[in-house]
Amino acid sequence: MKCRQCSQKAVINMRQHKLALCSNHFIDWFTIQTQRTIHRYRMFNTDSRILVAVSGGKDSLAVWDVLHQLGYQADGLYIHLGIEKDFHYSQISQQKSEDFANKHGLYLHIENVKKNEGASITEATNLTLRGRNKPCSVCGLTKRHYMNRVGLQGGYDVLVTGHNLDDEAAVLFGNSLNWQVGYLARQHPVLEASSKGFIQRTKPFFRFYERETAAYAFLRGIDYVQEECPYAIGAKSIYYKEVLNHMELKRPGLKQSFFLAFLKAKQEERLLFRDDVPKEELKACKKCGQPTSAPDLCAFCRTWEKTRDLRAKNLRDA
Repeated sequence: MKCRQCSQKAVINMRQHKLALCSNHFIDWFTIQTQRTIHRYRMFNTDSRILVAVSGGKDSLAVWDVLHQLGYQADGLYIHLGIEKDFHYSQISQQKSEDFANKHGLYLHIENVKKNEGASITEATNLTLRGRNKPCSVCGLTKRHYMNRVGLQGGYDVLVTGHNLDDEAAVLFGNSLNWQVGYLARQHPVLEASSKGFIQRTKPFFRFYERETAAYAFLRGIDYVQEECPYAIGAKSIYYKEVLNHMELKRPGLKQSFFLAFLKAKQEERLLFRDDVPKEELKACKKCGQPTSAPDLCAFCRTWEKTRDLRAKNLRDA
């Protein structure tokens, strides 16, 4: 198959776009499409101070790379969660992130949860949930807290994540199956800083398929951690992706039309997607100062205070 632009051998065929491109033209196309998405959805501008949440994976390092190529002021944030199940996942992921930053002369914030909070995500889950659940809920809560805190304290205007179309479509699919209207109302590639204490969050890759971001990372020579988080095995999000992938084989472009039609419905404020539920009054957490609907401590502070108390008790009893 030949490249649509130059007739050289194509390296990727994007059936949903009816477009095949060679290496150079694909990289150009990918970069231009990212810029168009940023502009169309008013995610940020060239004067914005941007913080990119990086995991060491292909999507987050690729979005950092594209922003750097486009000339944006973008620093990175890596959160070491202490996930070492089966192999040194967090350690390897941090190394990939550091190597990328050093190679391109970029600044990377590193936050180590165990050093800061006294326990890793795995330890916190075993202590607070007694091992009954995977650490995903504690992990998500902790990452959101750190991303927001580092973004605000660092004076950044916007937080960028590498979520792609497969991620967004899977979340939408799961929320639609369960009619999670509250989550449907909030899902969007641009989450404004709705109140004081929250940083704006954006997803410049939300229109790209995962295979497209993987192709960009490969062609740009980005060295990323290829293994999934060991706790992701059996996750509902992966199952939803598999179902959508099967449907996509039969109907190319299905994931794209599914998610873009959802965004259009939200824009037109169709009744199903309107968020008419009265918003909870937010107050500053008495310990960390971040917004919370709780009367005293936010969920992050409650979780980690409980973790530290249980850890201290176990040490005394040992």
